[in-house]
Amino acid sequence: MDSVLEKRSLVVVFLFLVSNLAQFSFGAVHKVGESAGWTTIANVDYKQWAISKSFQVGDIIVFEYNSQFHNVMRVTHAEYKSCNVSSPITTHTSGNDSIVIDTHGHHFFVCGAPGHCQAGQKVDINVPRAPSVAAPSPLGSASATPAPPLAPGAPPPSSGASLSAPLTIPFGKLGCMLLACIVVGLF
Repeated sequence: MDSVLEKRSLVVVFLFLVSNLAQFSFGAVHKVGESAGWTTIANVDYKQWAISKSFQVGDIIVFEYNSQFHNVMRVTHAEYKSCNVSSPITTHTSGNDSIVIDTHGHHFFVCGAPGHCQAGQKVDINVPRAPSVAAPSPLGSASATPAPPLAPGAPPPSSGASLSAPLTIPFGKLGCMLLACIVVGLF
């Protein structure tokens, strides 16, 4: 009997420790500007780069740059629009900054070097509250066209989603604790 109780206690302790690390282990990593990084010389369209991504709470945004010429400043929306870097929320200067996105909404970043923000070295990381889902078409709508039947053995049509995209799971502490309760109940 003691052995079963000891096993349950160890599982609970282990899962509690894992739950405290879960928020860091399930976020996707996004390198700003991809291979070009955070720079003004590669003509990176950071607005287009950000639009092409699907950001979630827990994701890690990586800024890689030459710290002799660039930095990363988190600013307000007004400061982002006007490229005002006089009072940033935070400033990063390592040349390899990893920033965990811990809230929904817009996160505005600019380079504080003179003229760089004005030259386009700024990015708006937007984390929506819920994934956007297209509303279903009303029945009988002329714009809704049924899909043609598949030939036997034919693969289903692609939705355009990339299977190589990182998997992100918003699990968190509550989910880990629930998992712990389920696992303990199975022993």
